[in-house]
Amino acid sequence: MRLRALLETEALGLRLLGGEDELDRTVRGVMTTDLRDPSRYLSGGELVLTGLAWRRNSADSEPFVRILASAGVAGLAAGEAELGDIPDDLVSACVRNRLPLFAVNEDVAFATITEYVVRQVSGERAGDLAAVVDRHRRLMTSGPAGGGPDVVLDLLTTDLDLRAWVLSPTGRQIAGAGEPLAPGVCAALASEHLAAVRTGRRGPHRMSIQGITYSLFPIRGHGRGPGPAVRDVRESVLSDWLLAVEADAGDWPAERLDLLQGVTQLIAVERERRDAARTVRRRLAQEVLELVQTGAPPAEIAARLRVAAPVLLPGLGTAPHWQVVVARVDWDGGDIPGGPVAQSLLEEILVDPSMSGPEPSDRIAVAHAGDEAIALVPLPALPGDPGEEKGPGTALHADALLAAVREPLAAGLADDGRLTLGVSAAVHSAEGLRGALEEARHARRVAAARPGRVCAAGHHELASHVLLLPFVPDDVRRAFTARLLDPLRDYDRRHRAELIPTLEAFLDCDGSWTRCATRLHLHVNTLRYRVGRIEQLTARDLSRLEDKLDFFLALRMS
Repeated sequence: MRLRALLETEALGLRLLGGEDELDRTVRGVMTTDLRDPSRYLSGGELVLTGLAWRRNSADSEPFVRILASAGVAGLAAGEAELGDIPDDLVSACVRNRLPLFAVNEDVAFATITEYVVRQVSGERAGDLAAVVDRHRRLMTSGPAGGGPDVVLDLLTTDLDLRAWVLSPTGRQIAGAGEPLAPGVCAALASEHLAAVRTGRRGPHRMSIQGITYSLFPIRGHGRGPGPAVRDVRESVLSDWLLAVEADAGDWPAERLDLLQGVTQLIAVERERRDAARTVRRRLAQEVLELVQTGAPPAEIAARLRVAAPVLLPGLGTAPHWQVVVARVDWDGGDIPGGPVAQSLLEEILVDPSMSGPEPSDRIAVAHAGDEAIALVPLPALPGDPGEEKGPGTALHADALLAAVREPLAAGLADDGRLTLGVSAAVHSAEGLRGALEEARHARRVAAARPGRVCAAGHHELASHVLLLPFVPDDVRRAFTARLLDPLRDYDRRHRAELIPTLEAFLDCDGSWTRCATRLHLHVNTLRYRVGRIEQLTARDLSRLEDKLDFFLALRMS
């Protein structure tokens, strides 16, 4: 399609500000961005939509427009919602770089323009996907007449002989055509995609697993939500969906790549619909959280929970139990707000990985306060005898959450991010909710004291020594571990004696000489020699409980 056609479509609300001589340019796609440098996501021929969040002063316009012009984009459309009138410096920069510039009326959503362009471009270029575009309204509505992204993927299979799946950043299958992917394959694909995005590699990304090649396409939102536009990839990398296609896109012509980009834009509309539906649940969680933290009477909290329960678990009929999960995402430098990132991520993490489809997260309410995200998770009560306390249904466990998401999320966090999670016990009343929140927060601090990019801890760990370790000051921790372990590390470095691994194994075997020697594949006399050397270097006695405990804590804190 031509740029001129966009201007002639009254429903799009576009007003030409410059570039009248360039309106015969061909539009091959559409992209929404507020990055200062979006070049790695541009392939040429796009209509670029922007809310102008990248512009801090008039000097920013020229570099931004020059990047777009160099990438060969067809035109730029700037929204009037943020700044009102389009700045003159942006108009002048577009004139100098011969880039057509449109103003988008604040009443028109970017999603409306995206949908129109996808329809026109796909319809003009690809008869084999015209059905996808023509049936767009049906595909993106829920209920028996709809089907959401599954129907799009089914048509990819029938019309183009392509098998494809929509995956979450944790590797959960949201939609798919044909047989579902194995969980291990989903996790590996999500991990590869997140790693590629973090390193700035241009998509589609390709990966081979068990002799099968997959091409991975990002699915990014295009609407203008209530929050600020994304300026840093770290703000969205842990929440964006991806499209995995069983094919090697490296051999595809540009036309087919454009078609798949159009499909991702259609699926992005479904993602935005799902995100909009979360608004009510987020508000419920925020209201309950504020009541709990301000010390409201239990009766008031209970009343709010009675409102939340049927929204999260419709048709339940009985009061659920509740669990609290606290999450925090920290980035090096502290320049990226962690709360919204953790909120979106927690809404995905708390979905059972075995469940497919975009809707299971409807049963989770997540709020964020500062850099923390706090989830209120309802658990159906198990049947019991009348008059007896009923236990909760399947409760969340920190270890299970960690195992399900650690591999892909560690790739997305890369070398500068960290996710920590804390899980409370289940409570059955409003009176217990305040304690559950504190319990989850304590557990998260325990997780934060552990090494690794993704860490979690549960309420059951708060009755052991691990509760104390996060609160030991760093200088005390360093002095304590150095006094006990540095002599052993120095000796190991000089003699390759493996005293530290021997000490760990000896304590793990509860001081049993036979079991420890068997584990280390050593003769007992060799083990006794190593333990004797440890005692000599540290002036400690490993037959004494106090010294064993000191070594145990030193190893845990090191």
